[in-house]
Amino acid sequence: MAEYKLLLPSMGEGVMEATIITWLFNEGDHVKEDDSVVEIATDKVDSDVPTPVSGKIVKILKQKDEVAKVGEAIAILEIEGEGGNTAAEETVTETSAPSPDAETLKTIEEPLKVSASTEFSGDLYLSPLVKSIAQQENISETELKSINGSGLEGRITKEDILAYVKNRGNQPAAQTAPVQQSAPAAQPAATSTPASTITAAAGDEIIPMDRMRKIIAENMVKAKQIAPHVTSFIETDVTNVVKWRNKNKAVFEKREGEKLTFMPIFVRAVVKAIQDFPMINVSINGENIIKKKNINIGMATALPDGNLIVPVIKNADQLSLSGLAKAINDLAYRARNKKLRPEDTQGATYTISNVGSFGNLMGTPIIPQPQVAILAIGAIVKKPAVLETPDGDVIAIRNLMFMSHSYDHRVVDGSLGGMMLKHVHDYLENWDLNTEI
Repeated sequence: MAEYKLLLPSMGEGVMEATIITWLFNEGDHVKEDDSVVEIATDKVDSDVPTPVSGKIVKILKQKDEVAKVGEAIAILEIEGEGGNTAAEETVTETSAPSPDAETLKTIEEPLKVSASTEFSGDLYLSPLVKSIAQQENISETELKSINGSGLEGRITKEDILAYVKNRGNQPAAQTAPVQQSAPAAQPAATSTPASTITAAAGDEIIPMDRMRKIIAENMVKAKQIAPHVTSFIETDVTNVVKWRNKNKAVFEKREGEKLTFMPIFVRAVVKAIQDFPMINVSINGENIIKKKNINIGMATALPDGNLIVPVIKNADQLSLSGLAKAINDLAYRARNKKLRPEDTQGATYTISNVGSFGNLMGTPIIPQPQVAILAIGAIVKKPAVLETPDGDVIAIRNLMFMSHSYDHRVVDGSLGGMMLKHVHDYLENWDLNTEI
C-alpha cells in the first residue's frame, strides 16, 4: 500500500487559499476516483474538491474552518501500489522539477501582479483578497514590504495581513509611505468608521452573517464608496419579445432540452448596445481608463440561501441566441447547486440584474467593481399604452417593462449612460419576430 497526499488544487487566477467548509467523508472511509471529498470556500466562490485516485482516507490534515493554501496537503489517502507519496508528487510537479522554482510557483498560484497604477509596484504579488484588505486599510507599499509573508515564495497571505492590521497600532510611524497625495478625509476606508452598537431587545434573534454575506456586505460598501452612482430609467414595450418567446420556447425546449427564458434576449440587446457604446465596457485603474476588448456579461443570480452570486458569460458577443440560452441556463444551474468554478465568477465587464424575477418593477443596482455600469431589468407587466398608427393614436394592451441603468459618474456622463440605455430599449422594442433561435 502507498500513501497519497490530496492537495488543494489551483482554483483560478489570484486564488491562493481556501477555507474548508465541510468534509463529505470521514477518516477510514473509502472514496472512488472523482468523488467529491470536501467542500471549500474562496473569496470568489464555493466549490468541491474531487479526489483523482481511489483509496481510503487515513488522515484529514485540514479541519472545518481551517485555511489551506494552493498546493498544500489537506488529507492523506491509502492507495494500492508501492512507494510513498509518488502520486502526490506527480500531481504537483507534473510539469516542473521536484524543487519548484519561482516560475513553477507562479503557475501553481497564478497570483495577481499589481501594477504601479494601483498604488503598488510591479514587484509585489498580491491575491485579490489581500489587495482588497490593503486598500481598505490604507496600507502603503512600504508597510506591505515590511510584512513577512508566510505563503509560498514568502508571499503575504490573508492571515499575515490581518495580523498586521490587528497590531498596526503598535507599528512605528516610519513605516507609513513617506509621501502621500493629500488623501481627502471624505474617503475613509470601509472599516475606519466603526458601526454603532445596537442592543438586541428581548425576543430579538441574533443571526451571525455567514461567510458569503460578509463578502457581499464588504463588496457593496466598497462599491458605493468608490463609484459616484447615477441611475437613469426607461420604460420599454417588449410585446414583440414576449410574442417571439411564446412562439419559440416549446420548439427550442424540444430541440435543445433547454428552457428559453427572456435573459438571452436581454443579453443580446445589451451586447449590441455595448458595441454601439464601447466606453461603457471599461474599468478605471488610477487615472487610466482600461477599454475592454472582450464583452463578458455578469448575471446576478439569487441563491437558495438568500445570498447572491454573479456568474459570468464569457465573450457574450460571440454567442448566438441559442448559445446564450445554454450558457445562461448552465451558469444559473451550477450557481444554485454550488457547482461553479472560481473562474466562472471572474472577468465580468458589465452586469445585468433581473429584479423582475422577484416581481419588482425597477431597482437602483450597485455597480460591481471594477465595472462602471449595471442594468436592472424590471418585471414585464401588461398595461394600456398609447400607440401611434397611420389612422391616429389608439390605446392597446401592451407588455411593458422598466429598465434602470446605474453608471459610474467618474467616467460615464449622463449622455453616455442615457444613450446606452436608450439603445438597449430600441433593440428590445424593435425585436424582429422572425429572429432565428
